[in-house]
Amino acid sequence: MFNLGSKEPVIAKARTLIECPPDQIFRYLGDGFFENYPKWSPEVVELESITDGPLKLGTIARQVRIDQGRRTETKFTIDVYEPNKRLGFVGVSDPFRCTYELRDINSGRSAELIFTFELSEIQMFMRPFEKLIRIVVQEGAERTVRNLKQLTEAAKCVATSSTP
Repeated sequence: MFNLGSKEPVIAKARTLIECPPDQIFRYLGDGFFENYPKWSPEVVELESITDGPLKLGTIARQVRIDQGRRTETKFTIDVYEPNKRLGFVGVSDPFRCTYELRDINSGRSAELIFTFELSEIQMFMRPFEKLIRIVVQEGAERTVRNLKQLTEAAKCVATSSTP
């Protein structure tokens, strides 16, 4: 019988150690979200806040991404906002969730970043490609933490060297 794939969510998790204090990483990740998200996730070609004010719990945003040559437009809402600890958002009409978690390491001198991406369902026509989708999503999660590590550590070096 032809197997159309499972209805199990696609979950990718990646982690890295960043040589910056958690509060500095969160400033880049959370406070600078609208400026910096396209830098660590270059698939994002458009990003805008739909709600007024700074990023906070309940903020709604719109993004346009080009992933593997496929253009998608989605709206998402910030559903987790814990300064210096966690930032998360969930698709408004699309079944995805992203979570960035920071764990203090070395008495606040560095942090472990844990990124989780969850696609809660795969559209029926994509189910024959489920294994490939899982591989691509995991590779994307690993690229995300690599990019965030490089960008936040470089921002730290710039901030440190520009301080009198």
